[in-house]
Amino acid sequence: MKAGILGIGDALPPRTVTNDDLVAKLDTSDEWIVRRTGIRERHWLSGEETLADLAAAACTAALADAHKGPSDVDHVLIATITPDQLTPGLAPAVAALAGIEDAAVVDLNAACTGFLYGLDHAAALIESGRAKGVLVVGAEALSRITDHEDRSTAVLFGDGAAAALVGPVSGGIGLAGFEFGYDATLAGLLYAERDERRLRMAGQEVYRHAVSRMIEASERLLARAGVTAADLDYFVAHQANARIITAVADALGVPHERVSFNVELTANTSAASIPLGLAAAQRDGLLAPGALVGMVAFGAGFVWAAGLTEWKDHPVTAG
Repeated sequence: MKAGILGIGDALPPRTVTNDDLVAKLDTSDEWIVRRTGIRERHWLSGEETLADLAAAACTAALADAHKGPSDVDHVLIATITPDQLTPGLAPAVAALAGIEDAAVVDLNAACTGFLYGLDHAAALIESGRAKGVLVVGAEALSRITDHEDRSTAVLFGDGAAAALVGPVSGGIGLAGFEFGYDATLAGLLYAERDERRLRMAGQEVYRHAVSRMIEASERLLARAGVTAADLDYFVAHQANARIITAVADALGVPHERVSFNVELTANTSAASIPLGLAAAQRDGLLAPGALVGMVAFGAGFVWAAGLTEWKDHPVTAG
């Protein structure tokens, strides 16, 4: 049995924060932000809004997209570094809000690569017969751990959630494979301490390592799958910075019209960025069933991951 993505859904907070909103508080400009990052706006939670509410809305949307219901889910995996509480995790609240009963629920922390780790776990559960439907969710409220006085990072981060329903598929390649790696010796270049709870980043060094590792992971995965970048119908790199996305796509040889640049409207949403990019691409008519999709991410740790999937093809039908 093979596993594949059956549905995708996303949710963003209603509050939109533009570059001009930040310029009023920081020594920067819209032109500088766009030129350096490609970001024009981001969404932030406000007031009494919770990340659990946002993630549950994404789950409900993913189920609707797959023409499934809460009873079709027996595992909920949530990739996040910004849960509503230190403990309990986000997953129990999200499952309850989405009406999912009798399910395994767990958070996982792999920074910006978390969604790809979740997809890998979900595929293993489906392919081994241990699960019939797994919701993999990337959900982040990075505005909570952003230093809003630091010009170098304050413009970079946003909040959002997106979910993918993973289930059995009857043909095609499904979730074809993943490539993972890490280098813990560089963890001090991107981190947030428990007490301070603010993201700290050595931007130039992170950029250099992110580009090289995402290229390397993508090349290894494509070679192992026996395909090339020219075979990709769409490519979603972690939406951290438009310059990073461009550098990776150009090195691999993926035309820009096949590349997600959703970062313009969402900024860096860590584990939520790849599924947000997938949901936006489907909404914009850029993903048709059977499309070959490449995904790659790099995050704190340092950790990196790449994945390859056939988009929503050959779902197993009841009966």
